[in-house]
Amino acid sequence: MKFWDKESGKDDFSTKQIFGLMLIAYLFSIAMRLIWVQWAGGHPEFFWNGQIMINTNDGYYFASGVQKELFGTLQYNPRVPDILYTATTFFTYIAAKFLPFSLDTVILYMPTFVSSLVVIPIILIGRLYRSTMMGFFAALLGSIAWSYYNRTMTGYYDTDMFSAMAPMFILYFLIATIEKESFVHLLWAAAFIILYPFLYDMGLSIVYAMGIMYMIYMMVFHRKDRFTYQSIAIISLALMPLYWPMKAVLIALGYLLFRQNRLKESHEKILAVLAVLLFLWLGDVFWLIWHKITSYALRGEESGGLHFFQVNATVREAGRIPFELMAKRISGSVPGLFAALVGYILLVMRHRSFILSLPLIGIGIFSLWGGLRFTVYAVPVAAISLVYLIYLVTSFMQNQRLRVAAMGFLTLLALWPNITHIINYKVPTVFNAQEVSVLDRLKKIGSEKDYVVTWWDYGYPIWYYADKNTLIDGGKHDHDNFIVSEILTTDSQLEAARLSRIAIETYVSSGYKVVADTLFKNGQKDQIDPKSYLERLADPAPVALPKKSRNIYFYMPYRMLDIFPTVAIFSNIDLSTGEKSPRKMFIKLNRFKNTSDALIFANGIKLDKKNGLLWVGNRKTQLHRFVTTALDKKGMNHTQVQTINPSSRLSLVYMKSYNAFLLLDEAMYNSLYVQLFVLGNYDKNLFELIESSPWAKVYRLKL
Repeated sequence: MKFWDKESGKDDFSTKQIFGLMLIAYLFSIAMRLIWVQWAGGHPEFFWNGQIMINTNDGYYFASGVQKELFGTLQYNPRVPDILYTATTFFTYIAAKFLPFSLDTVILYMPTFVSSLVVIPIILIGRLYRSTMMGFFAALLGSIAWSYYNRTMTGYYDTDMFSAMAPMFILYFLIATIEKESFVHLLWAAAFIILYPFLYDMGLSIVYAMGIMYMIYMMVFHRKDRFTYQSIAIISLALMPLYWPMKAVLIALGYLLFRQNRLKESHEKILAVLAVLLFLWLGDVFWLIWHKITSYALRGEESGGLHFFQVNATVREAGRIPFELMAKRISGSVPGLFAALVGYILLVMRHRSFILSLPLIGIGIFSLWGGLRFTVYAVPVAAISLVYLIYLVTSFMQNQRLRVAAMGFLTLLALWPNITHIINYKVPTVFNAQEVSVLDRLKKIGSEKDYVVTWWDYGYPIWYYADKNTLIDGGKHDHDNFIVSEILTTDSQLEAARLSRIAIETYVSSGYKVVADTLFKNGQKDQIDPKSYLERLADPAPVALPKKSRNIYFYMPYRMLDIFPTVAIFSNIDLSTGEKSPRKMFIKLNRFKNTSDALIFANGIKLDKKNGLLWVGNRKTQLHRFVTTALDKKGMNHTQVQTINPSSRLSLVYMKSYNAFLLLDEAMYNSLYVQLFVLGNYDKNLFELIESSPWAKVYRLKL
């Protein structure tokens, strides 16, 4: 068998052999993703209901939608998606309904088997450019490269399994349409374009960019060809934001007209222009792309009416990243990325239709400003480009088998840092079994109409495991982050209790509108001053509260200690003026050395135990209080307080059961979260403790 024929410019693989290479690459991709399963299987705390849990919060959003359809749970949660909302929920439902696997098993392994399908378009692109072996080696690299693996690994149950794979199918069919001038490939490209929003509802800007790139390419290099205008019309129809059956019918009619030459060539050109203009107008294309860019590139405070803090400023994956990290996430290493860039340029010079992949490369580069999540789209293109460079470097070899061996060895060098990353990437599950057991007990209390007040990180898991509703969650990043942040950080338990009842009842009775905007009449002429409103709630004087229609719980997990400073940011702002208050002191200290006269912490903080002096670098101050708190076997707090200097604003809390310290100011010390979770101090007229464990405490509101 010849791997390629220099005279004909074609490789010599049968259809059966191509499928064989696809299967090998597919199984390789799956096998690499099972490395994490082998590691996680050795941790009993990662299991629930006899299965390893997933490792991404957002997965519980889609899983809750499937759960609702399968088991009838979450009937009063307006945020739970329908199974037809996205391919993730639809195919999960089909698999869990008709295959002999539990829902927990399906959501664990689905990313592995779906995302690995990326090897198919990569190999086909190699085949299209007359080197199936190049495509095969690129598929090995592209299917497991750092960023693609991170967002499609086993347990990473999210739309990324579709969103990063489907563009490669679109890319292949668009390139094949050009290379073969084929209506068949054109229709397949249109079909995948129509399907893509179902696979990833937030991916319109990606598809738009690829479609526009195709149109530009055809007009620059093939403007004299009749097929150019026919294909542009079809792609424009596929891109239009119309109901998909309508698009399918229009595309079918267009296909019949073009194939049967029912229109004059001049009329086809006019039709193509009209289709493009209609697509640009209906799709509001340039605004959408610009909005996507600015929503990730511009962060901070939101203005217009009241001034709320934007969540993108706190999300790690939406933050700026250094070039080295971008390089590693796209190609596994900095040399790998540079090799891919060189290969990309050479590949475009040899096969200019590959320029259609530029939007995916551009998104990868945009990750320098937009954040980690955008690197994933560039991975398969970079893999093809890098292996193409290897293909050229080995072109002097006359012995074909020797050349394949050399390509395999050089590909292995590119694979190695990615394989090493996979072996060392020991990401835990979202929750451990002990935490889920708390939510499972909460599920058996109250009803599915009840709400849980907690930070958005825990919203989706609470839906899935506790069958309860939340005010904010991983996808509801609106002004209600302020409401929940205020509840968790206020030093008035009365205010927290009243605001919780008002917020939840207002949310439900208003038809699930944004509570902060409703309460404060944001942007209206009679806009309310939030500061005065909240001060009234903290005042012991009677306040009219809405009628109680459901129970409200407060979920206070131990893991919130790590993000509590971030939680506080959202309410640490004057909504009327946008003026930010000085950042509150809250530092968790896990590493320390205990000597006879001092506590020495890893970050330059030291406590003089004899005099109660706290040293932060070269500055010293006396503590307000030193607190020791410990949990008994029932999970109940036992607290000892030693007052040192009441005029000081800093306290040091030793959480004996966790062997950790908290250094915090008065505002954080008196916050609802610290009082209820860390210290166990709560107003029994307002709250009832119903669950206490080292992992979380759950309180029920009495108001």
